[in-house]
Amino acid sequence: MSTTTIRIDERLKARLVSAAERAGTTAHGFILDAIEQTIAQSELDQAFHSVAEKRWATLLASGKSIGWDEASAYVTARARGKAPRKPAARRLKR
Repeated sequence: MSTTTIRIDERLKARLVSAAERAGTTAHGFILDAIEQTIAQSELDQAFHSVAEKRWATLLASGKSIGWDEASAYVTARARGKAPRKPAARRLKR
């Protein structure tokens, strides 16, 4: 296992110690958890953006999309336990 040194000011260190105590862990453990959570969130963000970019490219290539009103009505009906027909993608109006 490697070692990394960080420098933080005294006020932040005091906040870190308090937060770690509230969480029932050490400052070191708290920092490791924070790093892990931040990395996991960064990876989720990257995956989300990758999917969004692919979908945007598909939309641009096909020129087809589903309007907000139709999509919203579909999702609302599904949330209410209904089985509505999926809305069909149509060419965008220019």
